[in-house]
Amino acid sequence: MFPSRRTLLAGAALSLPALRRAAAQAGWMPSRPVRLVVPFTPGGTTDLLGRLAARGMEPSLGVSVVIDNRGGAGGAIGSELVAKSAPDGHTIVLSNIASQAIGPAVSKHIPYDPVRDFTPIGLIAAVPSAIVVAADGPIRTLPDLVARARTGTIKFGSTGIGTSSHVKLELLNRAAGVQILHAPYRGSAPAVTDILSGQIDGLIAAVPDVGRNDRLRMLAVTTPERAVRWPDVPSVREFGFETLVATNWFGLSGPAGMPDAAADTLHDALAKGLSTPEAKERLLDFGAGPNSLSRQDYAALIAADVARWARVAREAGIQAD
Repeated sequence: MFPSRRTLLAGAALSLPALRRAAAQAGWMPSRPVRLVVPFTPGGTTDLLGRLAARGMEPSLGVSVVIDNRGGAGGAIGSELVAKSAPDGHTIVLSNIASQAIGPAVSKHIPYDPVRDFTPIGLIAAVPSAIVVAADGPIRTLPDLVARARTGTIKFGSTGIGTSSHVKLELLNRAAGVQILHAPYRGSAPAVTDILSGQIDGLIAAVPDVGRNDRLRMLAVTTPERAVRWPDVPSVREFGFETLVATNWFGLSGPAGMPDAAADTLHDALAKGLSTPEAKERLLDFGAGPNSLSRQDYAALIAADVARWARVAREAGIQAD
């Protein structure tokens, strides 16, 4: 006897929850290559960290982790693609402060909710920003910069309106009680060129973008402690600028509704891949130390930063639209 149409429909309605329960009970492994969408172009910090994570995860997963660069709109294009993908564990995104927290804070046109539309998997790295000026210029320390900003005109570049670089400049202004002027650029490279030519005074940018340029002086890093690779550069916390402590975080997320078993497997593969001596050394090159965040910790980090940067953007009047 064949099942009735009503029976088939009822079975279909129950199939997804049942599959998720079965996956949670039996564990989960990918059945085909995992697609890791990096929502920025190749070669930058986001891309390099994505490739580091992908290589580290492959031995545990037993399949390839394929990088798919989908740059554009500050990371929103690639992030939206993953938000709309099937939550089966085979399509994930390199979630990050730009596309998950700052972008939604400064734009009304982000096509996803950074919390509700994703399943946090795990943190790859928390990378510091650095406050930099010309190495041969008159500004030698962060107190020097603040003193000059209080008595004269100081102009800092950023990597663009509404970027992490921009909002951190606003944090510096508020923390120090100054008004450093803002000059937006298309990325850190042209801003560095103008620092060296004397057109602007400085920049706040991710350490991997500026830390190895001998013609720049790092006045401070924005992490709570000094970076291992740059032990002579103080933390902003050492100057009492607690509200300026902020990292550029990068991790992995999947679409909302991903089964816990799939997210747990991906998290464990990421954690194991980043625990090797080679991976730890590479992370130090980015200014990042080891991390032991659980999936829940990473979710809390994202939620807290979404709220934080929304507040900063609102109070500073920053809008990228």
